[in-house]
Amino acid sequence: MDQQNKYALITGATSGIGYELARLFAKEGFNLVIIGRNKETLEDKANEFKNFGVEVIPLVKDLFKTDEAASVYDDLMKINVSPEILVNDAGQGVYGKFQETDINRETDIVNLNISSVIILTKSFLKDRLPQKSGKILNLASIASKAPGPWHSVYHGTKAFILSWSEAIREELKDTGISVTALLPGPTDTDFFNKADMNRSKILEDRDNLASPQEVAEDGFKALMNGDDKIISGMKNKLTVAMSNISPDSMAAHRMSEMQKPADKK
Repeated sequence: MDQQNKYALITGATSGIGYELARLFAKEGFNLVIIGRNKETLEDKANEFKNFGVEVIPLVKDLFKTDEAASVYDDLMKINVSPEILVNDAGQGVYGKFQETDINRETDIVNLNISSVIILTKSFLKDRLPQKSGKILNLASIASKAPGPWHSVYHGTKAFILSWSEAIREELKDTGISVTALLPGPTDTDFFNKADMNRSKILEDRDNLASPQEVAEDGFKALMNGDDKIISGMKNKLTVAMSNISPDSMAAHRMSEMQKPADKK
């Protein structure tokens, strides 16, 4: 793919895996459209990415709000920008037993992790189908492959993203547009802090967390190859293989033991 004048639209580009993906695209010569809620942080990262000699368009949008997701392409059409790549990275979770967690926060997470993703993807496809080219990278997770006690809504949203990504990939197979799902495992980002998950057993040994750079590199390669999905990291491949051969009840129990608070026996 000739990168000259090509744009990659990336959500969640100011931190974690999204940030590392944005850096990779910029290094490869792609112009960027980056989306975030905080204007100052977004402009700071835009200036950093511009050091790679590419154009960067920061769009301040709160993707917890579906109307703001719907307005992204209105803004892009006004400046005649048609991204060749869409990276749906932005996502959050909330930790705790479902009966105890905040329903408003959970419906916000469903909006961010699912509704805004499908809105942006629908807009991308309407724009790119006539041009018969484009690539989509959706951040799923190994959480998509097993029920997730203590993190149930997040796991449910990622199961949706994986299933839906595989479905639309099949629908789009003769259109020149590919869909790739990236399935990382626990990664050393601010995700756990935002999810109030720092007391989870899964964080007892932070040295076991994947690096966001490595996850981003796996996702970038898979996207550019047009692969259907990539599980990042050998340990995570084994975890998914175990989930695939386990009854859901056993997979849920195993995940509960991994994710419950460290002080719970």
